[in-house]
Amino acid sequence: MGLAVKAEEKYMVKRVFEDINIMRRLLSNAHISAIEQNIQVKLNLRGNQLIIEGDRLDVDLVDNLLSQFYDLIRQGYPVYPSDIEYGIRLLQSDAHINLKDIFLDTIYIVSKKRVITPKTKTQKEYIEAIRHYDIVFGIGPAGTGKTYLAMAMALSSLMRGDVIRIILVRPAVEAGEKLGFLPGDMYEKVNPYLRPLYDALHDMLDFDRAAKFLQKGVIEVAPLAFMRGRTLNDAFVILDEAQNTTSEQMKMFLTRLGYNSKAVVTGDITQVDLPAGVTSGLIETREILKHIRGIKFVYFNETDVIRHRLVKEIIRAYEKVEKEKLKSI
Repeated sequence: MGLAVKAEEKYMVKRVFEDINIMRRLLSNAHISAIEQNIQVKLNLRGNQLIIEGDRLDVDLVDNLLSQFYDLIRQGYPVYPSDIEYGIRLLQSDAHINLKDIFLDTIYIVSKKRVITPKTKTQKEYIEAIRHYDIVFGIGPAGTGKTYLAMAMALSSLMRGDVIRIILVRPAVEAGEKLGFLPGDMYEKVNPYLRPLYDALHDMLDFDRAAKFLQKGVIEVAPLAFMRGRTLNDAFVILDEAQNTTSEQMKMFLTRLGYNSKAVVTGDITQVDLPAGVTSGLIETREILKHIRGIKFVYFNETDVIRHRLVKEIIRAYEKVEKEKLKSI
C-alpha cells in the first residue's frame, strides 16, 4: 500500500515497487506521459520508489491505477499507453472496478497481432453478450469498438471451428455521391463502403492469410443487397452501419440467419444517411425486438470511445448541438 503524507496543500503518496523490472515496464516514459496528460498529478521516480503529488482524489486514482497495472504486468499482460488512458477512464467512472476483469478477458485469435481485449465496461458486456446470445445489437457512436470487437469474436469463432465462415455486410448508402457516377463494375462501386471491414480484418490477420480466406470464401465481404434470398448456416454474420438500413432491409437481413449461426448488428443511430422520411431499420428494431429472448441490445456512449481522446470531446460537442436544436424545435 502507498504511504500518504500531507504536505501543506499538496497530497502525496509514496509507492515502493518490489520488482524493479516490472516497475520499469509500468513506469516507462510513455506511460508516465499518458498519466500526466490525463490527470493533474506530478510523478517523481527515485530508485524503486514513486512519489505521486496532486489533489487527493487524483493521487488516489493514480495510486490505484498503478497498483492494478503492476499486478496485470506480473500476470503477463502487455500494457500499452492506450491501456493507461483506458484504465484512467474506467477508474474515473468507478473507483472500485477491478481492471483484471476487463483487461484479462482476451479474445483469442491465431495471429501475430497483439492480443485483443475489451477496454471499457460496455465493451466487456458486449463481448459477453456475443458469447451468450445468437443475435446482438451494438449501438453507439463511432470509435467505441463495436465492429472491431465483433470482427475479433468472429475470427475467434472461426479459428475454434464454431463456424465455418464469416460474412461481413454493409448497406451501400449514398452519402453525397451517386453510385452510378463512380467508376467500375458493381463490386468496384460498393468497395469504398466495405473498406472499413477490410481494414479491421487486416488489422487482426496477416495479409496472406486474410487474402486466402477471402479467396476461398471463408470470409465474405458484401453489400447488404447481396444477402437477399440466402440462408446463412454455420456462419458468423456482422451487419455494420445498420442505421442505414431500411425497415425492409433489416427484416430481410435478420431472417437470413440459419442453423448454428450468430449475427452481430452494429450502428450509430445519430448518423443516419437515409433519405428524409425513410425510417432506419436499426431505430425501428429496438422497439420491435426488445422483448425477444435470445436477442441482446448493448448501448455504447462517448465514454466508450477508444480512439484519440479528442474524439470523445468531439462527440460530446456534437451531441450538445443536437440537443440545442431539439429544444428550439
